[in-house]
Amino acid sequence: MTAAAETGTRPFSDALVVEPAGRDLYRAVLGTLWNAAGGKVHGGLMLALLTRTVLHRVDEARAEGGADGPPAEPLVVAADFLRAPDPGPVEIHTDVVKLGRTASVCHARLLQDGRPMLAASVTTGRLPDDPPRWTAGLPDMPALPTATAADPSRDHRGPGRTLAKACEMRFDPADMPFAKGETGDATMRGWVRPRGEEPDVLFALLAGDILPPTVFNLGGTVGWAPTVQLTALLRGRPSPGWLRCASTSHTVAGTWFDEDASVVDESGRLICQARQLALAPLPR
Repeated sequence: MTAAAETGTRPFSDALVVEPAGRDLYRAVLGTLWNAAGGKVHGGLMLALLTRTVLHRVDEARAEGGADGPPAEPLVVAADFLRAPDPGPVEIHTDVVKLGRTASVCHARLLQDGRPMLAASVTTGRLPDDPPRWTAGLPDMPALPTATAADPSRDHRGPGRTLAKACEMRFDPADMPFAKGETGDATMRGWVRPRGEEPDVLFALLAGDILPPTVFNLGGTVGWAPTVQLTALLRGRPSPGWLRCASTSHTVAGTWFDEDASVVDESGRLICQARQLALAPLPR
């Protein structure tokens, strides 16, 4: 198997290529384009890759059982980040726990060199077609990047520069005082969309973990802040265009901090909600 394309026209879709390698077993290659700080593969990309594999396995299991209907879509992804993999080959082991008419559940593990890196439970079904009957608490930000929003691909010192070649990102400097050596609230905001294609629900899943860690704005060390556990709820299929993302931390205590993230599409629909527990960067 060759590594995922590093310079293709669709870097996100290219990174989600998996190959069957036996019953409940798949193989993939983690490239270097989606690396986060420190050279490790971005956690949101791993979530999307694992979820893409689960969707394939669930559809296969439904077909084996004689079920018909539209393809499975992700509803909930609950993941434990066990270790940080390096770019290179990985195996994904799946276990279909339940096949249902409304919801199915599949467990999956991503391994590298025989060691588990990521373990998740993915609930699949069909996302709603109807518009929401009730929505509250959406981030107060415009649908499109503001005129003052910065493009990190043009600033090799700014936030998000390690992912700027993999997807389009925009940040308002006012939302990220840490980038100017200042402090502020433990909140982040920005806009993101894939390169060469429109966002889908898997990209919305990745977008729930795309912003820099909120603790950066509190001062101290800026570096790798590893996610320990993340649960994402997928709420709809995104419309074409930019996704606006906002995250906030409610409590930062000791080495631990939490983040709640919301992802809203250009039409104003909430697409993804993600909550995670993570470790603050260690002092240099």
